[in-house]
Amino acid sequence: MSDRILIVDDDPNVVALLGVVLDREGFDVSSARNLRKAREAIAQTDFDLLVLDLNLPDGNGLDLLQSLPAPRTPTILLTARGEETDRIVGMEFGADDYVVKPFSPREMLLRIRAVLRRSATGAPHDATRRLKLGDLEIDEAAHLVRVGSRSVSLTPTEFRLLAILVEHAGRVFTRPQLLDVLDENDRGILERTLDRHVNNLRKKIERDPSAPEYVETVYGVGYTVRKPS
Repeated sequence: MSDRILIVDDDPNVVALLGVVLDREGFDVSSARNLRKAREAIAQTDFDLLVLDLNLPDGNGLDLLQSLPAPRTPTILLTARGEETDRIVGMEFGADDYVVKPFSPREMLLRIRAVLRRSATGAPHDATRRLKLGDLEIDEAAHLVRVGSRSVSLTPTEFRLLAILVEHAGRVFTRPQLLDVLDENDRGILERTLDRHVNNLRKKIERDPSAPEYVETVYGVGYTVRKPS
């Protein structure tokens, strides 16, 4: 049986584009142009995933996200640039991912597959967890990172990478292991691209990126975050 996806967006171009791409990939796609129609559709059909725009004619998509019954349907938010606050609130309400408009159909397809795979395997989504290592703190609910008194802005991939390494501090991850955990294999991302993510992450969190205190390279193997001695 095909996965059932509901696209909630009032932009006919977005709905048409995603409909064509997802239908071609074998998904069972429905759409709703406002909150009222979305609620009606959800009441009638057990969807496997929602693609939910935040700005709708009759309200904010977060209202729908907050009202979803448990267990909550996996949800990817569609947001415009500059809607950082709504993205943070959306993650607090249990959204599984977000995509910023304009987006590429390929990116959306890969994110949808990643969320569906995590949902199928029962991977937990803990929106309240905080991770701390030395003066590095990760607030997963707010999708924020602080180093001492300094706030750090990370991309979603950088954030997931850092959270995985800190959660398993002391463990050495090979590059293929990190790509698998990050769902990056499905995106066709090569190991050298992972190295670029690490380099960008170091520039943001390390006092001296050339002598990292947090994300260390284990030459010939991969990366680790050392536990404080």
